[in-house]
Amino acid sequence: MKVFLIEDDISIFRLIEERLQQWSLNVIGPKNFQKVMDVFTKETPQLVIIDIQLPAYDGFHWCREIRAISNVPILFLSSRDHPMDMVMAMQLGADDFVQKPFHMEVLVAKIQALLRRTYDYQQQAQSMISWQDAIIDYERGILTYNNQQIDFTKNELFILKLLVARVDKIVSRDELMRKLWDDERFVNDNTLTVNINRLRQKLEEVGLIDVIVTKKGLGYMAVSQ
Repeated sequence: MKVFLIEDDISIFRLIEERLQQWSLNVIGPKNFQKVMDVFTKETPQLVIIDIQLPAYDGFHWCREIRAISNVPILFLSSRDHPMDMVMAMQLGADDFVQKPFHMEVLVAKIQALLRRTYDYQQQAQSMISWQDAIIDYERGILTYNNQQIDFTKNELFILKLLVARVDKIVSRDELMRKLWDDERFVNDNTLTVNINRLRQKLEEVGLIDVIVTKKGLGYMAVSQ
């Protein structure tokens, strides 16, 4: 899939390009910011990302031009923090808005969500999810929350994935141990308790408190908002 990135800051362009290439997304951009539509019509991208402040014409202009001929999903990037910028973007037909400075995991999650909604895009779709306003990247084994990151051990990540997959539902200790065992992660009852406690401690360190609760005699539950 092609992503058309209309961004004149080359360092930001390269940063986004490198990250999206890891998801097999082909990032293209205009070399001449007066001929944005020439590139768009030639390349026919599946997603457009537009900065507001650009040479020649601003991002709102290009959003209008693109919307006049296409329903491609559009995501705005902007360092401006005026609420009217977001209102204007949405009124012009944008699908989402991300304010700079942004965290790359948040941007990627929004891009994945737009592609899934528009094209039923499934490639690695379940590798990154949102929970409790945090972004969990299962492939990289990290959680991002409030611009802080947590790295998990394999067991901690496996347990978190099992609990979050059934958010607001109890998962018994027996089921957790059985699935860990089936996955060749050999644990006993004490090891499970240690991993749960470490998982909670890591989540609490970034401000995610009481998001995994114990249901006495039943098991554990990851809670939603």
